[in-house]
Amino acid sequence: MATVSRFGWDSFIIRFIFATVVVFATYNPEGVSYYDWIKDEFPTFTVYQGFVGVLLIIGWIILIRATLGSLGAIGIILAVAFFGLLIWLIFDVFNIPTDSARVVTYIIQIMIICVLSIGVSWSHIRRRISGQVDTDEIDREL
Repeated sequence: MATVSRFGWDSFIIRFIFATVVVFATYNPEGVSYYDWIKDEFPTFTVYQGFVGVLLIIGWIILIRATLGSLGAIGIILAVAFFGLLIWLIFDVFNIPTDSARVVTYIIQIMIICVLSIGVSWSHIRRRISGQVDTDEIDREL
């Protein structure tokens, strides 16, 4: 018999950390990212850069497929709209200057992290709220 593990804040935090590592390792405005590593050594390309690049692609695919599978296109649009408007509200309420590309980049990356980590966690959250389980339907010919 299969055991059902409980989904809690610790599970969500692990997913949030995973999304944060993937997003900020790919690019960040501090200049310490895969993008900067490739850009600084272009046109040469090492096996280390290739290996790390494949790891990042795997991370992105895991996050994007899980998010698309659990939220769907409409859910992603709603999540992006929600976090986009939340960012706009934060800029408006706290009078954050929008002329700093660094600040705007960080805020956009945080929005992406939030959408991806919620997307990866949504099936568990939905099951806890509604009692319904999301499954993938596979047609098999026997």
